[in-house]
Amino acid sequence: MSRQKSNRAVEAADRFHSAAIHALRHVRREDPASGLSAARLSALSVLVFGGPRALGELAAAEHVRPATMTRIVQALDEAGFVARERDARDGRVTRIRATAKCERVMWRGRERRVERLAALLGRLTAAEVAQIREAAELVERALTQQP
Repeated sequence: MSRQKSNRAVEAADRFHSAAIHALRHVRREDPASGLSAARLSALSVLVFGGPRALGELAAAEHVRPATMTRIVQALDEAGFVARERDARDGRVTRIRATAKCERVMWRGRERRVERLAALLGRLTAAEVAQIREAAELVERALTQQP
């Protein structure tokens, strides 16, 4: 890759990174409507959008110690947001999965976030919104390509 092309990629990455962080901070304002803490929402997001996990896997995904995740999962279990089940391939392993109640809460939260973001994008022209859609597709493609 040429030095100029590399610099353009770094500049684009820097702008995208900043915009993504600001966008996420903005839409996160919708999260209190769920009634759940940020840590609980984050753990549930892993389960709803990524599937069941063993406690250690969930802790690693959330970058917390297993003891911390144990407390989070216990509270979520008591509230009916998660259930524990034996792994089909290894009965010694217990997997944590999202319940239907959890999925409803998470999908509604996602809808609120998307609605807020759509309201912001509604300030732009149709051509600008089309550019954002195209940019999102390009970012998704970059993220899914193998190195």
